[in-house]
Amino acid sequence: MPSELRKDPVMGRWVIISGERSRRPNPFRHYTTAIETAGACPFCPGNESMTPPEVLSYRSSCEEGGWKLRVVPNLFPALRIEGDLDKRGEGLYDVMRGVGAHEVVIETPDHESTPATYAQDQMVAVIGAYRDRMLDLLRDGRFRYVMAFKNHGAPAGATLAHAHSQIIALPVVPVRVGWAMEGCDKYFEYRGRCIYCDILSQELSDPRRVVVQNHHFVAIAPFASRFPFEISILPRRHEAFFWGLSHDHVVALAEILQDILRRYRLALKDPPYNYILHTAPPGYPSPDRYHWQVEVIPKLTEAAGFEWGSGFFINPMPPEEAAERLRDLERVMDVPEGHLLTAGSSGTRGG
Repeated sequence: MPSELRKDPVMGRWVIISGERSRRPNPFRHYTTAIETAGACPFCPGNESMTPPEVLSYRSSCEEGGWKLRVVPNLFPALRIEGDLDKRGEGLYDVMRGVGAHEVVIETPDHESTPATYAQDQMVAVIGAYRDRMLDLLRDGRFRYVMAFKNHGAPAGATLAHAHSQIIALPVVPVRVGWAMEGCDKYFEYRGRCIYCDILSQELSDPRRVVVQNHHFVAIAPFASRFPFEISILPRRHEAFFWGLSHDHVVALAEILQDILRRYRLALKDPPYNYILHTAPPGYPSPDRYHWQVEVIPKLTEAAGFEWGSGFFINPMPPEEAAERLRDLERVMDVPEGHLLTAGSSGTRGG
């Protein structure tokens, strides 16, 4: 397809979709996810003393060490939980103490497992841990936002091989979240509706960019994707706050997120990736305007001079083509009958 400039309707940023660049030699980089670590793995069973005391655990037995998932404070935190914010000015600059929480979700006792290979109940435990820790951290009045995210593979930011993700509580709302809320507000004031609900309606009526869906969630390649094979997972039901998930929704989100990661593993040779959970901040006064979601980004390209200088991203993979390639994996995937549907499927789950 010829190059197009596409505008993200929420963030207001422009993206260059340049399908011709995918015909270059080696348009995508193949990064290894391998991480070499010396010594014992601090996340493996038997090495619990190498981490700070856990703040949450799900256990598969009453025996000591019989854990299914652990959440521990990060040994090298970006922010520390102790102290007051101590806001102050230094001339025209604003400063506050680095107060927050930085936790590690040790997702499995199995050193070799990844989310693409987990049993489904293991992924359900991971999503449940995000919800449970957010609810607990948000009881602290100093925190204005809690973010859960995963870095898979060294090029995506992981420093340990054992599968883990992270949770950070912040005393401020991140700028990226603020921009999204502003975009949602502008659309709502003009249309009187949630922009993400309208995006879902349009994408489901013309499912070229829909990869997979289930009763509660839809995974799409965004219209103005910044990166090749970027995916957004949106709940069908309007909800601003992630931590309000019922158990059924936790299971459904685990199912569809794991399905996307398995497709990456098959189509892209297990690339490094990041996923980030975006939710409205606590106390958000207009919950009818914001729609929480999960953003999934495989690491296949690098931002370079043009991207940093202009704020534009160049995506060599049109999202329609990316969605089609990921959908076409259905015939080689072991998907339980009736659980997940691709865009062209019919039945009650597709509506």
